[in-house]
Amino acid sequence: MNDMRQMTSLGREIEDKSFSIIDEEAGPHSFSKEEWEVVRRIIHTTADFEYKDITKIHKRAVDSGIAALRSGCPIVCDVQMIIAGLNQERLAAYGCKTYGFISDEDVIRTAKEKNSTRAIESIRKAHTLGLLNGAVLAVGNAPTALLEIERMIREENAKPALVIGVPVGFVSAVESKEVILTLESSDTLSTPYVLTRGRKGGSTIAVAIIHALLLLSSKRGKR
Repeated sequence: MNDMRQMTSLGREIEDKSFSIIDEEAGPHSFSKEEWEVVRRIIHTTADFEYKDITKIHKRAVDSGIAALRSGCPIVCDVQMIIAGLNQERLAAYGCKTYGFISDEDVIRTAKEKNSTRAIESIRKAHTLGLLNGAVLAVGNAPTALLEIERMIREENAKPALVIGVPVGFVSAVESKEVILTLESSDTLSTPYVLTRGRKGGSTIAVAIIHALLLLSSKRGKR
């Protein structure tokens, strides 16, 4: 697959210069070369260097995410904003499809009946449809979706290939990310993740992470 940055030579020059500035200003870090490409793209998206400190990447996250994408995995998103931000042509090259059920009528109805949230019920619908195992799960807005993913991993043996947990907000955003980190304490439940600890995050962060993995996959293909 060719360079997946679909831009002109001038655009590529500007992006490369931006990354050089980020490398210089960020200073030392403990990320591997490929992990840093993920974090650097988050910083590029936000112009916020705090992400160097709050981004946590599971040791198998990059390998697992790339392998899943190359296998044409489902990409299950908590909100349509993530789907709208993803480059569908890049995903189609691997056969990946995006899914988001938060606005489905049955999801809304069930959430009202159970006094649940649409985010929770959308993740449950994805699980019912057999979309979670081997998937990349991207949560950028709804902490309750991330909490439900953690519950399904613990209680229903869900096995996503990668959890991107970057919900932004003030209610349960911090806690939802911390519970994903607790999974790493169990070998049987350990799930690869990319998280941003604390309140910061958002759909654009989830998009940046997926695009970084797609670019890393492209680079690996050239070796």
